[in-house]
Amino acid sequence: MEDWQQVLAKSIVKPKDLAKRFGLDEQEVEAIVGPYPMRITPTVLETIRSKDDAIWKQVVPDAAELDDIAADDDPLEEDLMSPVPHLVHRYPDRVLLMVTNQCPIYCRFCTRKRLVGKPGFLKKGELDRAIQYLREHNEVRDVILSGGDPLLLPDHLLERILKALRTIPHLELIRIGSRVPGSLPQRITPRLCEIIRQYHPIYMNLHFNHPDELTPEVKAACGRLADAGVPLGAQTVLLKGVNDDPDIMKRLVHQLLLARVKPYYLYQADLTKGTNHFRTTVETGLRIIKALQGHTSGMAVPHFVIDAPGGGGKIPLLPDNYLVHLDEDGAVLRNYENKTFHYPQPKADGRRELPMVGVGSPVDEAEEAYAACGDSYPDRDGYAMWGNSCGGDADEL
Repeated sequence: MEDWQQVLAKSIVKPKDLAKRFGLDEQEVEAIVGPYPMRITPTVLETIRSKDDAIWKQVVPDAAELDDIAADDDPLEEDLMSPVPHLVHRYPDRVLLMVTNQCPIYCRFCTRKRLVGKPGFLKKGELDRAIQYLREHNEVRDVILSGGDPLLLPDHLLERILKALRTIPHLELIRIGSRVPGSLPQRITPRLCEIIRQYHPIYMNLHFNHPDELTPEVKAACGRLADAGVPLGAQTVLLKGVNDDPDIMKRLVHQLLLARVKPYYLYQADLTKGTNHFRTTVETGLRIIKALQGHTSGMAVPHFVIDAPGGGGKIPLLPDNYLVHLDEDGAVLRNYENKTFHYPQPKADGRRELPMVGVGSPVDEAEEAYAACGDSYPDRDGYAMWGNSCGGDADEL
């Protein structure tokens, strides 16, 4: 076995080992692990500081998983949108290809609890059917490798898939969704990076939920992927008791950027059987986005989305008070400081309409609530009303 496989083999998968390490009831753990497998890598074990902390909640089986029986096994209806085995075609120009059911860790909130933990990888015949489907659908320009975790495939199997995909002329992008860099960083070997480099453009969306996951070892693994030319994004699930706090989320996105990973999606937790105890209110996510927007760099702010039940796809949400009013004359906008601004619509005759300082708003609020451009930034050269920047000094650019 390779070094990373030896590390993976040391993971906790048996209830008796977990019970011994943390003083838990072995029979209780056994009852949960029966339907919902467990795997906790040494890397993740080392980041658990105490029982019920943010990392513990993500990976240690909880009896609450068995109490939640009302939700669906497949809330996103992936199985119904699968024209050939292991391939999901929900959006017009992109597909999801699930290449394995194995993961380095089994997240207790996983949307695919119905699938993960089953043995085996995508078989050659199954890969051939998926490739044939993609050849026959010219509209598909983007394929996302998922599972399970694609980076748990041995190098030669992963390369076989990448090579087969690159024989399809109209396929432009390959994306890989992975939890590996944060839970099994030893897997990000020079050989793996060399393989990936040959099949660019390849993007990766990595899964991180809490700043404690970004250890120096994990950041180094992300750096190796970035050095191999892979643009890295992060997908985060909003989880009760894990990251449902603006300060924790701000720490997370800052640590991600330091690891050269762009925060991409913040997911509202799915309605998956066995995961309901992780769900927060939608308002919680909106408050977090509002706490980030304007208070840190824009590239640190992820898209907050709900993957709509019933296969509706990802729907983005923003706090509802950014756009105060919109009509044919213009938009009244509210910024992160709770100040309001007017942006004019273009006129039908094509003439440019410039914003005027102090012009009242059509919405039913006090006039003084709408800050003129000059109220927000120093207008040293007297041209605040003319520029989009509301007071920026062009002579200093």
